[in-house]
Amino acid sequence: MVMHKMTFAMNKHLLIFNLIFVTYLKVVSSENSIEEDNDTQGRYLIEGKVFPADHPFTPPNWQASTQLHVNGGEYIGFVKEDGSFIVHNIPSGSYILEVLHPEFSYEQVRVEINSKGKFRARKVNHIQTSAVVQVPYPLKLKPLGKTRYFQIREQWRITDFLFNPMILMMFLPLLLIMILPKMLNDPETKREMEQIGSLTKFEMPEVSDYVTNFLAGTSQTQHAKKNAKNKKRQ
Repeated sequence: MVMHKMTFAMNKHLLIFNLIFVTYLKVVSSENSIEEDNDTQGRYLIEGKVFPADHPFTPPNWQASTQLHVNGGEYIGFVKEDGSFIVHNIPSGSYILEVLHPEFSYEQVRVEINSKGKFRARKVNHIQTSAVVQVPYPLKLKPLGKTRYFQIREQWRITDFLFNPMILMMFLPLLLIMILPKMLNDPETKREMEQIGSLTKFEMPEVSDYVTNFLAGTSQTQHAKKNAKNKKRQ
């Protein structure tokens, strides 16, 4: 009888302890949910869709190898089976979103979120930062082409040899020497050359004659001035 009373009292105490513990857990969880709600206020989602390359170049299971980085990995998103994506828990501000894939390159997009939750997306232009080219939102990201990790090695071509300036300087005079005599032997070409020569031909006075005439003219003017002064004195 005494043992029965002791077990009943212990069960009663355990029941009361369990009730207190459960109520404590409910209070803590409610406080955490309130804090989470307060933290998530003013947070937004960046959403859109990533398109794969054309059918012949579409790699198998491309969604698994595709990631979305916001501001260089500050926020990360993943692509669903249909190509859509959502990047969660982003505050208002300006962000650069880029798609990372090992085989294909995508254009970067700047997404701006104001305090009222309005979105604006535009292309990223590192050369002309003031140029604004808006992009429709939700985003639709298409690949630009295959990523080139290595530069293509230059190949030797015959045109590079023919259009070399040194080769042109060597062969052009030879061609002129070979072609001009044949052109001058043609009677029609001779007539045209004679006509051009007759039009451009004109007599140039010799420098000595020009100097003597100039000096003679100055001496005559000086002699005339002296005669005029002598007449005034008389």
